[in-house]
Amino acid sequence: MKKLWTRAWTAFQNLSARERLLVGSAGGVLLFGLIWFGMLMPLLSAHDRVAARADAAEQQLGALVRLRHDYDDAQGRLASVEQRIRSEARGNLRTTLESLASRATVKVESMEPQASPANDAYRENKVEVGLAGVTLPQTVNYLQQIETAPQVLSVKSLRIRTRPDKPELLDVTFTVSSFEPL
Repeated sequence: MKKLWTRAWTAFQNLSARERLLVGSAGGVLLFGLIWFGMLMPLLSAHDRVAARADAAEQQLGALVRLRHDYDDAQGRLASVEQRIRSEARGNLRTTLESLASRATVKVESMEPQASPANDAYRENKVEVGLAGVTLPQTVNYLQQIETAPQVLSVKSLRIRTRPDKPELLDVTFTVSSFEPL
């Protein structure tokens, strides 16, 4: 290796001043290129990747904080509903729905009990309610009575159809659930 370096140095010394300037400039450009592309570009690229990963991590953290807040809100609402279920007055679901219907001046055409899946903490009672020939304000009033009842009631499904003979009247079918602790 030392021989090779000595021969290269001797050859460089034998060049004219102009040729030495040209070879030196070319060597300097080559050295600059090696430093730029071999060291600085990878460092800058690594810096950009780290900055992008930090931004992504901050966005994920923000999303996680929002999800945690939503989870805490849902847990709070669930605890409130569970407290209402434990402390509410018990009653027959059908009787409650009939009294709410009379308060809302709605005639209930049918009430059919529905099967509900088993749960470890609560028993769900379901009733499918059918209304025929009611107006939209009557329907809304009845549904509002159900939602604001002292007993925890939940409307699970709702189907509304206009009557072919009287378009201003509706046929409404919905399922209402109540819950009792086991």
